[in-house]
Amino acid sequence: MHQDMQQQAEIVRQFNRYYTVHLGLLRGRYLDTDYSLSEGRVMYELSMQPGCTANHLRNKLDLDGGYMSRLVRSLGERGLVHGVRSEQDKRATLLSLTEAGQAVIADINHRASAETVRMLGQLGEAQRMELLEAMGKVQHILSTPATRVIRATAAQLDDARHLLYEYFDVINVVLRDDDEAIRAFLNDASSAMWIAYVDGVAAACVAMRPLAEVAGATECKRLYVADRFRRRGLAEALMQALESHAAEAGYDAVYLDTKDDLHAAIKLYGQLGYERCARYNDNPQATIFMRKRIK
Repeated sequence: MHQDMQQQAEIVRQFNRYYTVHLGLLRGRYLDTDYSLSEGRVMYELSMQPGCTANHLRNKLDLDGGYMSRLVRSLGERGLVHGVRSEQDKRATLLSLTEAGQAVIADINHRASAETVRMLGQLGEAQRMELLEAMGKVQHILSTPATRVIRATAAQLDDARHLLYEYFDVINVVLRDDDEAIRAFLNDASSAMWIAYVDGVAAACVAMRPLAEVAGATECKRLYVADRFRRRGLAEALMQALESHAAEAGYDAVYLDTKDDLHAAIKLYGQLGYERCARYNDNPQATIFMRKRIK
């Protein structure tokens, strides 16, 4: 009997999470509450990760920016979500559930558990074990991080700023891009920036700008992968996006500079086909200069 209860509790634990997140849309309202699926998802994510921004939620849930703003405003007006200005970036608002919001998500979780128990009550022991094994496979598949690389626009300014400022600190960059330079990467037609997202979180970036000193060439800048997202192939995916765009834009070569103590970066560039060349700029920190012919 004790073993049966443990098995059922494990099924409830696993199935409840995925029922709450993925199956709530099977009904007109989220689990028969007064909230839509999107509202429930926003509250669920805030219960799991309090203090994140609306932009983070928008990317993770793949929602339109305007729709995301309306959701947050509606939940705020109902006293379920509140925001505070970030001390690190005064332009960013950190969102969290209020006590009322926490009570709502607790009720949603309770409803999901009750529904799960009701369904399990119709199954025999063998079927419950089969379901537990199946849910293990579901958990493995759904927990695999979803990765996407996009060409950033002004809508991703906060994410671009966050990644670049982190990059400047990690690499100890002296000549740093200010907000005007970052906006140029995003808005200037002759430049470009790409951001890699892992489960909706901005994880890596790279930028491209024309290289006036060399005819027919462009320059790769600010390739950076946050430490906890490394060894996922993000740098390679970003460089591929940059090189493909450069080729389509009519450039013949991509140049870049780096420092001799950045061993992993130097190795990556070599594997991608970049070869050392003469100094082409006056960057005081750069010690190694490389280029790759793309045509």
